[in-house]
Amino acid sequence: MFKKFLIASCAALAISSVAKAENYSIQSSFNAGDFSMQYLTQNWLPKIKAQTGGRVEITLTPNASVVPAKETIEAVSAGVLDGDFTSVNYFSGIEPAFAIMADLISGYDTPAQMLGFCRDGKGEAMQQKILDSVSGGEVHLIACGPYSRESLPARTPIRTFEDLKGKKIRAPEGLASAVFAAAGASPVSIPFSEVYGALEKGIVDAADASAYVNNVATGLHDVAPYPLYPGIHSMPLMQFTMNKEKWDALSADDQKALRTWWYAAMEDLTKVVDEQDQEKAKADAAGGKIEVINWAQEDRDQLREVARAEWVKFASKSALAREALDANLDYMTTIGLIKK
Repeated sequence: MFKKFLIASCAALAISSVAKAENYSIQSSFNAGDFSMQYLTQNWLPKIKAQTGGRVEITLTPNASVVPAKETIEAVSAGVLDGDFTSVNYFSGIEPAFAIMADLISGYDTPAQMLGFCRDGKGEAMQQKILDSVSGGEVHLIACGPYSRESLPARTPIRTFEDLKGKKIRAPEGLASAVFAAAGASPVSIPFSEVYGALEKGIVDAADASAYVNNVATGLHDVAPYPLYPGIHSMPLMQFTMNKEKWDALSADDQKALRTWWYAAMEDLTKVVDEQDQEKAKADAAGGKIEVINWAQEDRDQLREVARAEWVKFASKSALAREALDANLDYMTTIGLIKK
């Protein structure tokens, strides 16, 4: 009888454990066909359940599946979304500090440096402070960082810094648009989902889009056969958030597991995307139909000078933006990337 009672009790506990498992819907800013979206879904989402003892699962949905990317903070705050996995560039129009955090154009040399700013420096605390200012504390930042330096697909050759002048370039609102404008280009703000059509129809000459491998996966090089790689401009910060009430309901162990999981996933994605980028670019260059353009260092330096002037301008737009820039500069100085 005791054995039967013990078996029944264990079965009841197991059923109870399964019943308490939560599946959180997290909207990303990746398109459904992106390599990054597919890789995370296949290789990393299954690990969350294992790392939390089956208590937590995540469904990652593509860009604009529930709300436009720029509205995810509001949606997470209201509980419409459980959380988001979004490029911070989309929020640049909400508060200038987002533009500083999203991408110091030509600032960091590698994704690993910027990931370190979030995980080991003041990045997480700074991003949380900005989120609190616009969400009333209803959005919790779990982690943040980039996974790739983006390439720039172009339908006409842009071989030098001077070639930027007069070019219509799709760019997110904020710092990226300001840098392109200061370099003589004409930034155009259009949704990511409309990039292919805009390039195909000649509405824009080039587009701030995504990693090289993602641009291949979504066919951008079919209409923009002059990609700039390695990229000259963008290394966008991604944020991983959850509705504060739902985050607080998780155990401390599960909270820690989610943060650890995300940084491990991003480090792996960075490595894999870089390998895929190099492989695809090499194959495209050898194929003859696509000209992969790699700017000379002097042209990159010219764009960096323009970009740095824009950092300071954007930092003057709000106290939070100035604080965000100082946090970045402190970390960049610490790792020897710049000198004060």
